[in-house]
Amino acid sequence: MIQCHSCGAGAPLREHFCPQCTNILQLSRHGDYFTYFGLPRRLSIDPADLEQRFRDLSRKFHPDFFYNGPAPDKLASLERSSYLNDAYRVLRNPAARAEYLLGLEGLSPLKLEAGATGNVKVPAALLEEVFALNEELDEIREAREGGAPREQVAARLDAARTPIARKQDEHERLVETLSARWDADQSRATLEALRECLLERTYLRNLLTTIDREAASLATA
Repeated sequence: MIQCHSCGAGAPLREHFCPQCTNILQLSRHGDYFTYFGLPRRLSIDPADLEQRFRDLSRKFHPDFFYNGPAPDKLASLERSSYLNDAYRVLRNPAARAEYLLGLEGLSPLKLEAGATGNVKVPAALLEEVFALNEELDEIREAREGGAPREQVAARLDAARTPIARKQDEHERLVETLSARWDADQSRATLEALRECLLERTYLRNLLTTIDREAASLATA
């Protein structure tokens, strides 16, 4: 519950204005982004509906409406506007939304720095692909340093990229499947499977970044 700073009445976390005196409520940090938008805790969100809710709340919280009001109302409008922007930024992005929900459910995903894989444990499901790619990249580098034609090296990089890109596409589809399943059953097992899938997808993206970096260095050599 939120206590109104104006009349002292209590209001549910999903409310933005006091049901008794209609004053804007100060922001409570005990809610979450889904509740703030009046949405159920689900991974599937209609982008158009989310944007409309964002626009409606943006107008209601705009500081201009509280310019001549008391200091607590001004502060509340600024806090709610800022929180609204943060919530919208996360919920409109499917990957960020999934990571945020994992955090709410106590399963914060392991994060990889962009482009970094060397110091991170390879997900078990990707061991074969990672081993094969590292071997191929080592051979490609040796071939390039040995004076192999640029076209030949580029072709090998393209060939190395193909199975990783295919695997990434599989993970994109699996993330969608697991997201829909969690919306339906909201089971811990589904959420844990989604967490692992997201980690593997991030690792795959970083592998593709490594290949692209090799291709870029070849182009500028």
